[in-house]
Amino acid sequence: MAKDPHLTSKRKKEHIELCLNEDVGFKNKTNGFDKYEFIHNAVTEINYEEIDLSTKFFGSKISLPFLISCMTGGTIEAQSINANLATAANEIGIPIGVGSQRQALENSKYHISYKIIRKNAPDVPVLGNIGAAQAADKNNLDKIQMLIDLIEADALVIHLNPLQELIQKNGEPDFSGLLKNIEKIAKKIKLPIIAKEVGSGINKSSARKLLEVGVRGIDVAGAGGTSWSGVEYLRNKDSINQFWDWGLPTTYCIKDVNKLKKSNYFTLIASGGISSGEEIAKAIALGADLTASARPVLKEISVNGIEGVKYLINSWFDTVKKIMYLTGVNNIDELKKIKLLRKEELY
Repeated sequence: MAKDPHLTSKRKKEHIELCLNEDVGFKNKTNGFDKYEFIHNAVTEINYEEIDLSTKFFGSKISLPFLISCMTGGTIEAQSINANLATAANEIGIPIGVGSQRQALENSKYHISYKIIRKNAPDVPVLGNIGAAQAADKNNLDKIQMLIDLIEADALVIHLNPLQELIQKNGEPDFSGLLKNIEKIAKKIKLPIIAKEVGSGINKSSARKLLEVGVRGIDVAGAGGTSWSGVEYLRNKDSINQFWDWGLPTTYCIKDVNKLKKSNYFTLIASGGISSGEEIAKAIALGADLTASARPVLKEISVNGIEGVKYLINSWFDTVKKIMYLTGVNNIDELKKIKLLRKEELY
């Protein structure tokens, strides 16, 4: 763990600025959704007005199968961003994740940038968030409950970012003991734990190991969206950017991890470059229970505020609803069961 919390705060500020102002997306790899096509149903018998987009998230009813993904915290700038994102999430009726709470471990002066989320989102699930490096540190086990209490969290995200820690200047590429500590955390906190990558993806093998130690949600966060190795390269031009496009595409991860549903009960979350209603619908059709997005929402909140984010997300789900009508399904559970075609099957 960094000894100087001001360095952590500076890094987080730089992350926000780069994600807003630079092209930090994957360069030569997509998330894979462009490879799939819906099967049109010419004899749909659906009443469009009766289509239900709501679903359940760890027992809580939410209006849409979508969460505003973990982004930021621990800076002055983050407080305003989180306040507005939380308000938007609460008004839409969807969960929201806080950014890494590492800063809250290091310095209590930054607690307000996290607490504002629960204050502005009293009616929806709020997800706490710590990094794998912090989860692997046995000295943090007793501090994690403080992070949960800080935001009255409904679940805890542990973000897995080995590539970022490897590339990041002063990173902490030491995850030894991670799975054992996750198991201890799962037994200690009595809240659902969600394991989340940050853009390189989680496959079936990794997901199985996580489920075996008590994880109840997998956010695959596949390749094709934000490249965090790219972000770190732009922060520190002295590094080599050969890993900019490293990772497994989102669609591959969804399909691979979904195979575990036959013998495991868990929530499968799809993120990794999701930026349209079409991609959301495809993710669910491939097996996701929920979808998530970060950078497109961050950009929207910075330009158009709360109303802009509400419009963006609602417009995505207006598209999802139309796709459900055109494929002949009434609700999200039915959407999970439709078949997608690989585009090469069409010609």
